[in-house]
Amino acid sequence: MGKSAEIRFYRSNEEPYGAFSNLYRRALSLDGQTFPTAEHAYQVAKARRPEVRNWILAAPSPALLAMAAHGLYQWDIVPDWSRIKFDRMRAVLRAKFTQHADLRELLLSTGNARLVEAGTVENAVNRLWGEVNGKGKNMLGVLLMELREQLARETKRSAGGRRDQRLRIAA
Repeated sequence: MGKSAEIRFYRSNEEPYGAFSNLYRRALSLDGQTFPTAEHAYQVAKARRPEVRNWILAAPSPALLAMAAHGLYQWDIVPDWSRIKFDRMRAVLRAKFTQHADLRELLLSTGNARLVEAGTVENAVNRLWGEVNGKGKNMLGVLLMELREQLARETKRSAGGRRDQRLRIAA
């Protein structure tokens, strides 16, 4: 894909790039716990108290889980959440895309395309994590592109290591 290419995603059921949505149903393990979606793994870290985390995790769908977490009172949110939330999302995305080879390959297959979470509802959350009508920080897309670059480097390094090993064996 050329540099000008752009891949837009939003709904988890869109083929093939709905898998980039945090609501996409694919379990991942992080911090010794297994979560049904990336959204679960991200939002649970926001809650300060175990009973609030359990309440969030009990939501009947990833979308309702996100709504519940967005509605938390300030005193129920970990104190430094605004500072650590992007690092948490990085960890969640790394877990999701390294624990599932097919998702890793899908992400790597996007080449240099700009990845954009294309929200449809105009609100602060959609403008932070994605873009609405072309406006927003698109942090989910930015973090996915960052991860794609890291995975591509790691793939190149490990392929080089295997090649070196084959050369030594052949010699």
